[in-house]
Amino acid sequence: MKQSLQLRIGQQLSMTPQLQQAIKLLQLSTLDLQQEIQQALDSNMMLEIAEEDSENEAAIQNPENKFEEQTTAATDENQTSELSETMSTDNIPDELPTDSSWEDVFDVAQITSNIQATAEQPDFEVLRSKDETLLDHLFWQLETMQFSERDHAIATAIIDSVNEEGYLIETLENIHLGLLDQLDDLDLDEVQAVLHRVQRFDPVGVAAVDPSDCLKIQLQQMPEDTPFREEAIQLVTRYLDLLASQDRVKLVRKLGVTEQQLSEIVVLIRMLDPRPGNCIQSSMADYVVPDVFVAKVNGQWRVSLNPEIAPKLRINSAYSGMIKRADNSKDNTCMKDHLQEAKWFIKSLYSRNDTLLRVAKSIVEKQEGFFENGAIAMKPMVLRDIAEELELHESTISRITTQKYMHTPNGIIEFKYFFSSHVSTAAGGECSATAIKAYIKELVSGENPAKPFSDSKIADFLKEKGINVARRTVAKYREAMSIPSSSQRKSII
Repeated sequence: MKQSLQLRIGQQLSMTPQLQQAIKLLQLSTLDLQQEIQQALDSNMMLEIAEEDSENEAAIQNPENKFEEQTTAATDENQTSELSETMSTDNIPDELPTDSSWEDVFDVAQITSNIQATAEQPDFEVLRSKDETLLDHLFWQLETMQFSERDHAIATAIIDSVNEEGYLIETLENIHLGLLDQLDDLDLDEVQAVLHRVQRFDPVGVAAVDPSDCLKIQLQQMPEDTPFREEAIQLVTRYLDLLASQDRVKLVRKLGVTEQQLSEIVVLIRMLDPRPGNCIQSSMADYVVPDVFVAKVNGQWRVSLNPEIAPKLRINSAYSGMIKRADNSKDNTCMKDHLQEAKWFIKSLYSRNDTLLRVAKSIVEKQEGFFENGAIAMKPMVLRDIAEELELHESTISRITTQKYMHTPNGIIEFKYFFSSHVSTAAGGECSATAIKAYIKELVSGENPAKPFSDSKIADFLKEKGINVARRTVAKYREAMSIPSSSQRKSII
């Protein structure tokens, strides 16, 4: 083939550093955003937290003031003129290397000696007590009781074989075999005896072999004069499978009791804890900080940003005033780069808050029925509905609704909760899957425990409301809400 030169014209979308930063801030959660802002404050000399509560500085973090309807007076425009100058991108070059990061374009400020000094000091705000596990609780009891050295080693092996729910994950035979190399002439009966002592630890029923053994241990530690104690021990030891299947007739015949006595026995068993280890496992509570607040004001639903999700930022006037226009020295160039980076960061933060507020307002407008009447009035909605209304891409809506939360009169709800698929109705309309789940939950909560509704019966009830769903669909939604089947919901009491 003959070699030749050819000229082709084409367009290609490239990710500039400022676009990369805007996308990154867009999808960050509240906690991650605060960490990103703190990192920017530590690395950029031009950024600082605005301690004074002026309207100009608040506008950086709360773009709602700019995008509300134009009902403000001319004085408001004068107050925001300084902000517009600060946010101006006239001094920012339009073209930057596309395949680069901030470190390639700007000089990162070095950590000062003051930061190094404070890093050596402990941060008392983040110091928290260690979560106590079930094993910690059992070992603490082991050390406070009188055990011989031999029994102490056996008890240690038994406790090491207890899982988080309080059950043994190893058989006594395996525990015995594991201790033969450590203890001479060890009998299985000796391990069994130590196990009985460990099973008397708190919580009651710990170190049980199976649920039947766990319930039996708890019943045996009750006072002997407890009504129906012996019958309950017999039931959990020999007929626990009949209790699980709610076979009342066989239980009455096997135990030799009346219907009323069986109800008393079942009430006693239901007072027990089949997972004793769960009451010891502790964990720190995870608090969700809402990104927006939704409240009804003068008969209309209003959406506002949470001012506490991020500190108010501004350009450091002292450092920015030291920049000389015609000076190309290394220090002056570094300050110019930091000033441009600070302006881009504030602008990206401003854009994030603006997009977040617009999406939240659109969701509230479309799901007004949910805020008025609850989940039953939820309308079907997908990402495309919001994207088309706001003239944004679906990927942008997906990013801005990820790990974002809304404080409403119905509680703190994630943005993703308002998006769901739909099911056709008899009238030719659509019903949200969330609304169908709410209907199912309402039906189950109001059913007769002795005769719970089957999936087919629930499907018939929904068809009476004009919602065409199959039995399999009802079963899928029911399992998604962790609601047991009708046979498992049936109660013999």
